[in-house]
Amino acid sequence: MFSSLMPQRREFFELLAAHSEQVVAGANATLRLINGLGDAGADLSALVAEVNQHEQQGDQIKAKVIGRLHQSFTTPINRDQIHALITDLDTTLNVLQSVANAVGMYSITQSTVEAREMASLSADACMRLDRAVAALGDKNRGAQTLNLCKEIEDIESKADKVQHKAITALFQEGANVWQTMKMKEFYSLQEAVLDSCQEAAKMIEEILIENS
Repeated sequence: MFSSLMPQRREFFELLAAHSEQVVAGANATLRLINGLGDAGADLSALVAEVNQHEQQGDQIKAKVIGRLHQSFTTPINRDQIHALITDLDTTLNVLQSVANAVGMYSITQSTVEAREMASLSADACMRLDRAVAALGDKNRGAQTLNLCKEIEDIESKADKVQHKAITALFQEGANVWQTMKMKEFYSLQEAVLDSCQEAAKMIEEILIENS
């Protein structure tokens, strides 16, 4: 009877995967939001609400993971690594929420080529992160998972270059000071999404190496 009350070891992997699915959904909604800027037919407020909803669902899953960690005597992988990974995933979703909310906060009504590219890179990295998390419990897919983590790092590096190009363009002669300030912050938030994905990928790599 006592053992039936213990969280199943597989449940940790399932909860992590459920959270990473929310990350992907939030990234895709953010991509649609940024691509919709300047489009009179786009329902931007609905897209912002969608991102916020995914963030809230992610918070609920994170709370469940933390609760399960406190209830469990044993875990399928190091409990500190589970805590670190769910925190990295949650941070990614939190930053996506910040990007979405910044559209209204900074009154951003038009997109840029760089903003759209960074949003696309973010969605791409989050998709790969989701696939890596989903495969985490399968030791036979270790090489595939490590490759996904490497791809995330490559995407983050590419996003760094896009951000550098975008910010350089902002400071051209005759630029509007307020526009420059708000877009610089906006690009930084977008880059933070990629940074969080990379941190999660590094934790997955650490987990795989330790448990190989």
